Amino acid sequence: MELSPCGSGDPKVPVLYEVERTRTGKSFSVRSVKAIQHGKPIFTCQASFQLSQGSPVQHQFTMPAVPPPEELLTQEELIQKFLQNPNLAERYRKRLNKIQAQDVPIDIKPVNPPDILCSEPQEPKQLFWVRARGYIGDPKVPVLYEVERTRTGKSFSVRSVKAIQHGKPIFTCQASFQLSQGSPVQHQFTMPAVPPPEELLTQEELIQKFLQNPNLAERYRKRLNKIQAQDVPIDIKPVNPPDILCSEPQEPKQLFWVRARGYIGETDMKVHCCVAAYISDYAFLGTALLPHRQYRIPFMVSLDHSMWFHAPFRADHWMLYECESPWAGGCRGLVQGRLWRRDGVLAVSCAQEGVIRVEQTRNQSKL
Repeated sequence: MELSPCGSGDPKVPVLYEVERTRTGKSFSVRSVKAIQHGKPIFTCQASFQLSQGSPVQHQFTMPAVPPPEELLTQEELIQKFLQNPNLAERYRKRLNKIQAQDVPIDIKPVNPPDILCSEPQEPKQLFWVRARGYIGDPKVPVLYEVERTRTGKSFSVRSVKAIQHGKPIFTCQASFQLSQGSPVQHQFTMPAVPPPEELLTQEELIQKFLQNPNLAERYRKRLNKIQAQDVPIDIKPVNPPDILCSEPQEPKQLFWVRARGYIGETDMKVHCCVAAYISDYAFLGTALLPHRQYRIPFMVSLDHSMWFHAPFRADHWMLYECESPWAGGCRGLVQGRLWRRDGVLAVSCAQEGVIRVEQTRNQSKL
């Protein structure tokens, strides 16, 4: 589900929900929703729904080791603790009283609450135990989402795009644009330390190396020849190429040096963003297959793809593409990616979810 606030809402005014049945398939469906107040959209949402399906392709990251929620203070108890401190600055006291006055329908227990009396920089990570307040029960009534589009603001604007073939939508996109603004609130992850692209083999050179191996199975030889025959407009240099002769599970992480083939130049930044969108989709979802190399995957396709552009870049210059898959299951896989400039600046963040279908063996029933 992708949510995009388009403006502030008024809890005293009824909300009109406009829903569009973007796609209805056999196992996957998409609905787009727009919430409207005073004749203007305040919120847009795109939701994907899937029939429950079993799949042997399953993995996930390991949950952090933290104290159980029963041993921790709630957010309200922490606020009370801070407010009892006589050294608490008045601006913090006002802010905490404002938070305390809000009627939030969520129970929150911070695992590592920041020290609000300390102004030292802290790692940009937080852990919370969370749950809805009260009993929800088993929802049996389907929800109808009515959707549309967008917003034009002073510094942020939102546009929704739908591509149609044969009278049906085949692609929808929601793009947010921001006027460039400076801010002291800045941080980023650290770029992985890897060999430079000049020291690595290209994907074509690696394929040639594999094809020269007399022990290469015929099915791998056919697959590599098929990849080699594709006219891909991207230069790719894998940092940690998987051993295709090994069917052992591998960590769902990949690193590539990537760039567009040919010269693009100092053109409109939107051109470089479009090229980066193409680059980011190539071999991205395949990261989720690395722990499951014993299976044959006859069908794999993207369901949704999100990108966030952080800093200017050149798509025809080498960038490091860091890919990882924190989860797979239910015939789906989730991957996350980061495109780094060579100078260590994080230029783009990406996320994608896709369908992964495993070939049924003879002893697997289709019933």
